[in-house]
Amino acid sequence: MTTETTVRIRDVLVQDLPHAQAIYAHHVLNGLASFEEAPPDLAETHRRYEATIAAGYPCIAAESGAPGAAPGLAGYAYVGPYRPRPAYRYSVENSVYIAPESIGQGIGRALLTELIARCTALGYRQMIAVIGDSDNAASIGLHQSLGFSHAGQVRSVGFKFGRWVDSVIMQRALGPGDDNLPTTPPDGWSG
Repeated sequence: MTTETTVRIRDVLVQDLPHAQAIYAHHVLNGLASFEEAPPDLAETHRRYEATIAAGYPCIAAESGAPGAAPGLAGYAYVGPYRPRPAYRYSVENSVYIAPESIGQGIGRALLTELIARCTALGYRQMIAVIGDSDNAASIGLHQSLGFSHAGQVRSVGFKFGRWVDSVIMQRALGPGDDNLPTTPPDGWSG
């Protein structure tokens, strides 16, 4: 009998939002991946989701389960604008959150790989990761393994759980990156 976990990547659906909210709340309350100190409620989760979708950005979910088990939301990921000003329209910032029971099962890799593919297809040229905590070896290693390079570190920019926390900035070119000039705005960009 096999216990191999299967992963299916799909778009986040409205009915996923309570699960996504619970996953994010866990990370807000127990980790440094987010610098929020209080988890957003379900209404705010809906608002953020709707804004992401309305802007045309990918918002994806990973379903996971051992053979014969009911699939469950193992994580979710999305991108948003790196910065709001129009000159940044070809750059996106990624966010990946994994259910605590699914950490270390390749869910983050599956989600980030799909985000990279979707953002490349949409015409974005750079993906930025702003990683909370310079000691977050798992996230830094995941990004490095998928072609991100260290672009910088902002020391002691956050204060959470009674200590100063760094942000690590990592960057990955998408498609041709900056090898040539874009001819059209990214699909879905409405600036």
